[in-house]
Amino acid sequence: GSNILRMSSGTLRKPKSAIQRNKTSPLHSSAEPAVKPRPRPSDKLNPKTIDPFATNSRPPSAFAAVYAKGGIPCRLVHGTVKHRLRWERLPETIPFDPLLITLAEGLRETKHPYTFVSKEGFKELLMVEGATEKAIPLLPRLVPVLKAALAHSDNEVFERGLDALVQLSAVVGPALNDHLKHVLTNISRRLTNKTFREKITVALQKLEEYGGKATVAVIKSKIPTYCS
Repeated sequence: GSNILRMSSGTLRKPKSAIQRNKTSPLHSSAEPAVKPRPRPSDKLNPKTIDPFATNSRPPSAFAAVYAKGGIPCRLVHGTVKHRLRWERLPETIPFDPLLITLAEGLRETKHPYTFVSKEGFKELLMVEGATEKAIPLLPRLVPVLKAALAHSDNEVFERGLDALVQLSAVVGPALNDHLKHVLTNISRRLTNKTFREKITVALQKLEEYGGKATVAVIKSKIPTYCS
């Protein structure tokens, strides 16, 4: 009888031990998820850390790197009233290729002093004697860079791109007409924004002034509402 009891108790104990195992195994499994969520926040933080850099460098600009290495032959001089550029040598003696394109790439920068150096440098380089002959051969490479600035989500970058386009048009004249259609789509998108409507209209009128009658047809092909 005691053997039966032992056996029965044994049979009873076995289920208990099985139940205990079942009870303990969920504890282990429930403990595992408690540990697993810990790395998840860091996993989520990693892309967040990268994202701001990705947005700032979209589209990517090599200007900051070139500037840091001394590849831009001018520096910002802080003034009491306004800033100015100091050129390391006369701008007239500096080849436009690749400097003018590099400065145009810098228009997409959003941080000081890159914003000022690129904008002012682009303008001043186009003011040198013989700028027309130097700039025209660069148009196929220069216009896509300006297009990227005009497509930028940052409003100030767009404005710098628009100003640079007008400055370029003043120098190269009708030579810009063949390339103008590539940038007009990005300009027309900003027309829906009341903030830019007047500025864009003035810019288009300047492009027409510098580019001649042929410019009107080019503008109207992308912006039908334009009136000269």
